[in-house]
Amino acid sequence: MTNSQTPTAEKGGFVGRDLVAGVVVFLVALPLCLGIAHASGAPLHAGLISGIIGGLVVGALSGSHVSVSGPAAGLAAIVVAQIKGLGSYEAFLTAVMIAGALQLVLGAVRAGGLANYFPNSVIKGLLAAIGVLLILKQLPHLIGHDSDDMGNLAASQGDGENTFTSLIKMLGDLLPGAALVGLVSVAVLITWERTKLKKMLFPGALAAVLIGTLINELLLGLGSSWAIGAKHLVGVPVVSGEGGSFTDLLAFPDLSRLFDPQVLIAGVTLAIVASLETLLNLEATDKLDPLRRSSPPSRELLAQGAGNLVAGAIGGLPVTSVIVRSSVNATAGSRTRLSTLTHGVLLLISVAFFAEVINRIPLAALAAVLVVTGFKLANPKLFRQMFKDGWSQFVPFVATVGGIVFTDLLSGVGIGLATSLGFMLWRNLRGGFHVIREDHASGVVHRIEFGDQASFLNRAHLASLFDGFESGSHVVLDARNTDYIDPDVMALTKEFVSDTAPGRGVKVSTVGFRDDYALPDDIQYVDFSSREVQESLTPDAVLKILEDGNARFRSGNRLKRDLVRQVDKTAAGQHPMAVVLSCIDSRAPAELLFDLGIGDIFSVRVAGNVARDKVLGSMEFACKVAGSKLIVVLGHTRCGAVKATCDFVAQGKGPEDLGLTNLTSITDVIAESVRRESETKDDRSGANPVFVDRVADLHVHHTMEMIRANSPTLSKMLDDGEIGIVGAMYDVVSGRVTFSRADATVAVS
Repeated sequence: MTNSQTPTAEKGGFVGRDLVAGVVVFLVALPLCLGIAHASGAPLHAGLISGIIGGLVVGALSGSHVSVSGPAAGLAAIVVAQIKGLGSYEAFLTAVMIAGALQLVLGAVRAGGLANYFPNSVIKGLLAAIGVLLILKQLPHLIGHDSDDMGNLAASQGDGENTFTSLIKMLGDLLPGAALVGLVSVAVLITWERTKLKKMLFPGALAAVLIGTLINELLLGLGSSWAIGAKHLVGVPVVSGEGGSFTDLLAFPDLSRLFDPQVLIAGVTLAIVASLETLLNLEATDKLDPLRRSSPPSRELLAQGAGNLVAGAIGGLPVTSVIVRSSVNATAGSRTRLSTLTHGVLLLISVAFFAEVINRIPLAALAAVLVVTGFKLANPKLFRQMFKDGWSQFVPFVATVGGIVFTDLLSGVGIGLATSLGFMLWRNLRGGFHVIREDHASGVVHRIEFGDQASFLNRAHLASLFDGFESGSHVVLDARNTDYIDPDVMALTKEFVSDTAPGRGVKVSTVGFRDDYALPDDIQYVDFSSREVQESLTPDAVLKILEDGNARFRSGNRLKRDLVRQVDKTAAGQHPMAVVLSCIDSRAPAELLFDLGIGDIFSVRVAGNVARDKVLGSMEFACKVAGSKLIVVLGHTRCGAVKATCDFVAQGKGPEDLGLTNLTSITDVIAESVRRESETKDDRSGANPVFVDRVADLHVHHTMEMIRANSPTLSKMLDDGEIGIVGAMYDVVSGRVTFSRADATVAVS
């Protein structure tokens, strides 16, 4: 089952909810359709025709479960200009049909995939901006200031005011009855959301509209001066009376101008803008879907194309997916397309038969629904979350919000996209490469890792990196993870390798460049312990290498090692820096704990890191013959050998009692440390982890004593300062190795 599908069982369970949600969307869509038609300079009934088509035609063909289509406020300015420019509404209808045909083509070639290229910050900004606009635009309607069309979302208004001056002006134009209805409706919505009423099939939005309407009917019945007049009620054209019919609302295109260049250009313009707005709204609407399903964008273009063909054929405005109605639909609890179809059917029935009843609904009640919906879209939590996501997300988000609020939807989205593109360009100008400082045994190496794509935009950054290396530096250019390098970047790289770096005294190694780049692998640094490296090190220097390696291990920033190359380079001989005596425990591999490569250390592993004769012989070879500079005795927490020894001592038994006949060679040595531990008085068994770890630490010290006592060779080398010895404890929980530097001069007691 794909994301765009809904299980049959769920569909059946959502029928009642979707039908009621359709009623809510219908009530909100009515004034919006009329307001958008008025703002577009078209006949009022053209908006209703588009609303019906958006519900029935697009709703039936769309793959979206929540999106609602109809006339769009974002197209109002374009529609006004096109009607005026083409000279007649009939010619404009021809352009709408052309736009629909083009959208069918776009859907057929799967151009809906363009939706995937809208940044998430811009989509969230679109939702938040619509929320802000709903609050700002509907507040005047909430208290009876209805000078602006209810469907207008642009900053500028037809009455010469704008979004913000209208807010100021409304304070002096308050209508008591409308304010009462509006505020009571808001209170109903808030109460509905915060009480058990929320679980009812009957949504709060519908309850608010019905209660607001009843309040006004009561005021009318009482003859109150607060009663709301027709100017502030829904105004659906009445065609069901004597001598009128629904067909009177229809208009037909002027097909004689089908190939008129001006009409064709208008059709292309409408197709592009309507498709863009649909894809934007569809992406945003999917984020409102409670079930988080994905809508197929190419199928949506096909549905919109069919809708616009029909709209142009019978006199409607262009249709798109509309975020306001879609938001109300999601908020009302819709789960399937049934709510969209229901709203379309109700629009058709209301215009044909119940216009006079619908015209009794106060605009203030509908404004209350939109204000509360707006707050949900522009929730302060969204702004805080976008701020936490970083400037590259927050700035385009805010730019989109501000752009839409102060201009219009498409212009605002364009501003958001431009801002997001600016951040992308900045990241490319300052990115594309990852510089890592690597502290190898042979010295410091600066590794420049090329990203997946190195474009011409990255050239300036790479040039600045090259300029930053001084004489004596060693740079590794690593392109092993790169798919493409722009010729300009490649030319700069080759120039640096062949001319610039040698001239400045900078050594350059290259690795991973494709054959067609003509820059073969050339490694000029040593990333393992060679003879020269080993001879140059002191015991303290080796200890520092091990400490740094463990820090990298814990942070996850391990050095990039070419192990295959190390195998080849160490095949002729070995020159390890240190010998590490550690436990056989699978959780304590010394090479990994210290972030080392092949040939860097001798690793002696035996249960309980016990220094018996064979171990001492190996360590003597490592130091006297092979030249290792440091002995590390590495114990670890939660050691199984130590734990078992603690139990044997506590119970007065031995390994042979369990049939482990050879284990005594280990436990007998560890038992000395068990007896030396004097801090623990109560539980001295393996079940006490604190006791076990103390014994393990004491055993490390005891092992160093045994090395000195039982190996005259190593003892003399220690006394002469040829080698050093340190104890260390590895914490299997944190990954940290803690060294005991003072033990380098431990004397046998």
